[in-house]
Amino acid sequence: MNRESHLAALTAATGSLVRDAASAGLDAPVPTCPGWTVRDLLAHQGAVHRWATANVVGDSEGARDIEPFEQEGLARADPVQWLTEGGAALLAALEAAPADLDALVFLKDAPAPREFWARRQCHETTIHAVDALSAKLSRMPSAQLADIGSPLAADGIDELLTGFLPRAKYQLRSEEPMRIAVRPGDVDHAWIVEVSGEPLVSTRHTPRAVELDDVDVTFSGSAAELYLGLWNRGDEFASDDAAMLARWREFARVT
Repeated sequence: MNRESHLAALTAATGSLVRDAASAGLDAPVPTCPGWTVRDLLAHQGAVHRWATANVVGDSEGARDIEPFEQEGLARADPVQWLTEGGAALLAALEAAPADLDALVFLKDAPAPREFWARRQCHETTIHAVDALSAKLSRMPSAQLADIGSPLAADGIDELLTGFLPRAKYQLRSEEPMRIAVRPGDVDHAWIVEVSGEPLVSTRHTPRAVELDDVDVTFSGSAAELYLGLWNRGDEFASDDAAMLARWREFARVT
């Protein structure tokens, strides 16, 4: 995906989040985020949008701390409208950002700042739109109901595996080194995740190369099933090692 497709997906996800949150109601629980109501979800996502905008436009005070934004969202009588306004401001800031934007990036293997923030907010909002859908449905949605296209899903898998989880803060470890193949069946992308006593290492491969490689565990399914499942928003992908999958669920969580 490129910047334009990330911005289009961000726009679509914001719209879906708004519609499903409004349909569910502010006090509805969010099954994919235990302990949260829709109001909490809106406050969080609206705060992230405003914090991201502050980073993109060079507002050092706003970029310093997300908590005031979140408290603002929790206090709003109409947090759905508040999120809508913040999403529009973020999109405008990303569209206006110069190619040589000088801004914070915080993931491993991150693209340049302008593309980083478009991609990060695209997936941030897409995943939380799934959370809003779960509140509307009162259960975890299927990948089919979430209606996430394969290119977007594969891009989100890549961001998680090569950007988030190799950071030292994530504690998926193994005394005995293990190699996990992540193999979507509907895109020409695959990954190998090496788990050891150190922060994990993820590398990109073709599906054929992964098929020929010596791996210990395979996670397989459609790109959307893997995207939601690896982000702990679904359980539809297949694993040939239940113990490793359980450890993934516990330790490979973005919070």
